[in-house]
Amino acid sequence: MSDIDPDTGTPAEDDWAAAMAEQAAAAGLTTSAAEAAAAAGILTPGGVVSGTANDIEMIMDIPVQLTVELGRTRIPIKNILQLAQGSVIELDALAGEPMDVLVNGCLIAQGEVVVVNEKFGIRLTDIVTPSERMRRMSR
Repeated sequence: MSDIDPDTGTPAEDDWAAAMAEQAAAAGLTTSAAEAAAAAGILTPGGVVSGTANDIEMIMDIPVQLTVELGRTRIPIKNILQLAQGSVIELDALAGEPMDVLVNGCLIAQGEVVVVNEKFGIRLTDIVTPSERMRRMSR
């Protein structure tokens, strides 16, 4: 069963579909071409259809952990024990900075927070190149 937007009375998936159509238009694909490529799992980050669906079908169902990181900090345990509701923890990231997107702990992209139908999402603004990912993993 899908969530219904109380303001418009339309399914919440429609809002996400509209956001995906906007992304496809920005990549220069028609909505139907983008839907077909996304359904086949062959839509690359740049919006280009590549390879065949058979090549990646084997890995499409492997679960991964996707994390969006706002920032980090290091604090002593004694300060953690003093935390209470309403406490503020200062992070190393600045307001307005891009959020890091990690897959299984590996940085793959950066993006900005978006709100669609009162639910948070992230719009990717920069994809880490494969060579840069390899360089970071070798550290």
